[in-house]
Amino acid sequence: MIFERSLQRELAYTAGAVFMVLLTIMLTTMMIRIVGFAASGQIDPRDVLVLIGLTVIGYLAVMLIVTLFVSILFVLTRWYKDSEMVVWLASGVSLTRLIKPIAVFSTPIILMIVFFAFIGWPWSNAQSKLIRARFQQRDEVSLLAPGQFRESPTSHRVFFIESMNPDKGRVDNVFVTSTENGKVNVIVSKTGHTETAKNGDRFVVLENGRRYDGEPGHPDFRITEFQRYGVKVQSQPVVATPTASSTSTPDLLRNPGGDNLGEFAWRAGLPLIAINLMLLAIPLAYQNPRRGRTINLVMAVLIYLTYSNLLNVVQSQIEQGKMPFGVGLVVLHVVVFALVVFMFWLRVRNRPLFTRAMFQRTSQGS
Repeated sequence: MIFERSLQRELAYTAGAVFMVLLTIMLTTMMIRIVGFAASGQIDPRDVLVLIGLTVIGYLAVMLIVTLFVSILFVLTRWYKDSEMVVWLASGVSLTRLIKPIAVFSTPIILMIVFFAFIGWPWSNAQSKLIRARFQQRDEVSLLAPGQFRESPTSHRVFFIESMNPDKGRVDNVFVTSTENGKVNVIVSKTGHTETAKNGDRFVVLENGRRYDGEPGHPDFRITEFQRYGVKVQSQPVVATPTASSTSTPDLLRNPGGDNLGEFAWRAGLPLIAINLMLLAIPLAYQNPRRGRTINLVMAVLIYLTYSNLLNVVQSQIEQGKMPFGVGLVVLHVVVFALVVFMFWLRVRNRPLFTRAMFQRTSQGS
């Protein structure tokens, strides 16, 4: 039918524009945040773009939900504003007839939401944790930076070097201090370089320097001069601690603990949110062409935020064992679906969903 093709075409254009705006906001926010982590030394600067991409993949499900809801609401609101909806309704097209073309348009988006909720979200979290763990557990040589004091994450050592060649093979004016059993060891040397033994152990070999051993507060320090002194480089295997958010969906069901069940309820709730909001946008878009559309947009924002926050509350309750898994999985979405049916009933009976008087009474009562 003509109105179905017209609606789907306009929904596609609007959804593309809304998604690009959301993607731009997400990229800007994540870039500022992750670059800040890199500047503070929490992540490798070379991994910034990778982490931004993984973060975007993780939040694509949420972005698609917002895109679907806002695009349907915008298009239908404009139709009411320009009296196009009045023409279609006068031609015998009922409000429920909008469900079919909107559902056809929304099906690919909902399938993508399912994919990114159940597969993309845990995969991106697992990869991000692995990258962060690999950076945090890097060996001591990787920590060295000219003109900076660096503390080893695997031992009680502090390194300082004045200069370094680009491949980190040779350093000049080295200072190393460590604490063992209440005694302080300080090593200074003019030059140094890295070596790898046959068994794979790595060493920082210092040349032409001195070692000071002693206990703080006591004058009996021992001074040793050396021409060659090897310091073994400590390292740890890269281990990313698994969490519910980074666990694959099949593993969540194979290990039905509180955290895993709560995480599964959250993932399963995302496509259900998309379906309910898709239907809710149809009656919510109604407005009098002579009035502004501020009330509908404000209510849409409040409904989405409330819905998503309630899903987070349900997840938390399941994780803490305060709510049965089956109840948390379906009750919230059933209640919202009942609200959708009620709003359709109001619109079929030509009753307004929200009026200015409602907001005026609310403000006066408060």
